[in-house]
Amino acid sequence: QVHLLECGGASVQAGGSLRLSCAASAYVDSTYSMAWFRQVPGEKREGVATIDSDGSTKYDYSVKGRFTISKDNAKTIVYLQMQDLKPEDTAMYYCVSYDPKAGGAWYDLPFYGLGSWGQGTQVTVVS
Repeated sequence: QVHLLECGGASVQAGGSLRLSCAASAYVDSTYSMAWFRQVPGEKREGVATIDSDGSTKYDYSVKGRFTISKDNAKTIVYLQMQDLKPEDTAMYYCVSYDPKAGGAWYDLPFYGLGSWGQGTQVTVVS
């Protein structure tokens, strides 16, 4: 099983920017998709953005236009560039690798217990 390691989380002022990175410890199937989720204590884990093997992307409406997901296939690293951060973006951010052929919507991965997850990196946005 692949292990994912996120980094880049920090405490920033509202309106600021951060770039999160997610590196895989082993080979990730080239047909797999990658995604970023976030979670606030006491709430469910919610999908932020996903990127497929062909580079196509999807975003949650709350971050569209502010966040950008990208990947470096050669290094098996996925990035989440976050701009114009808001206090409501404060959360633990998780990276996940998953088989898009497994079925279901990507944002339902936590509900179905699918995917290989990292340990998370904390993002705190202060006003």
